[in-house]
Amino acid sequence: MLDANSEPVIRVSNLKRRFRRAEALDGVSLEVPRGCVYGLVGENGAGKTTLIKHILGALKPQYGTVQVFGKDPVREAVAVLADIGYLSEGRDMPGWMTVRQLMRYTAAFYPKWDDAFAQQLLSDFELDPGQKVRHLSRGKRALAGLLIALAHRPELLVLDEPSAGLDPIVRKDILGAIVRTVADEGRTVFFSSHLLDEIERVSDYVTVLSKGRVVVSERLDALKDGHSRLVIRFDTALDRAPDLPGAIRVTGAANEWTVLCNGRRDEVVAAAQAINGTLVEEGPAPFDDIFIAYARARK
Repeated sequence: MLDANSEPVIRVSNLKRRFRRAEALDGVSLEVPRGCVYGLVGENGAGKTTLIKHILGALKPQYGTVQVFGKDPVREAVAVLADIGYLSEGRDMPGWMTVRQLMRYTAAFYPKWDDAFAQQLLSDFELDPGQKVRHLSRGKRALAGLLIALAHRPELLVLDEPSAGLDPIVRKDILGAIVRTVADEGRTVFFSSHLLDEIERVSDYVTVLSKGRVVVSERLDALKDGHSRLVIRFDTALDRAPDLPGAIRVTGAANEWTVLCNGRRDEVVAAAQAINGTLVEEGPAPFDDIFIAYARARK
């Protein structure tokens, strides 16, 4: 589905945003190719929601630029938002409306609204069209929000922590809908989450934010392939982590230490051997270990 020669759906260049004394975004740059699932991951306060607000045109860049479909989402808001489906963590919807009324209300804003598709999603998500939004469970409320975000078949689906606080079954439904959106129609999904298993399960690309900065941004498969997890045992117990050139994170205690490295495996092993260390185990690095290593590097 990915076309390396096509214009990125989202292009963010050196974006900065400060709130009073806090730097929310500090020179963020990224490009989202068409037809992919792009995961944005970071701890709470990393800047994920602030970045999404810029993409939606809700915030104007203080410095840098944001383009969506090659347009400025602030100056050309109507054109940009017409092709975006958005689900926020808060799931802000009129509580007094029934699900059916919510669908009709939302359809009025989107000429491309596909009523047959909306009815299909209504059935797939097992939503009662006559139930008021305020009476929906948290999970069903999220699925109702996803329905109205998807039913006009947007070119770009933006999801801000879509599974926050939801049970595993509803999370699975949401992730399944994300995958189908891309696999069946070649559309683009940009979603943020602090749940690393979600990011790893569905993303083609991933960007890790930490304290408003991009600390790593790459295809997920390349990121995972480029990192190794080594277990090194030393002849004598160490009272602190060994200094191993090429390591990006070292954890453990006494005689046994686990090392995460990025493309410098031989250098790490040689440095360990020089201080009486022996490589006893080696394998691919789990994605959560990679995330922690880069996120903590900014602290």
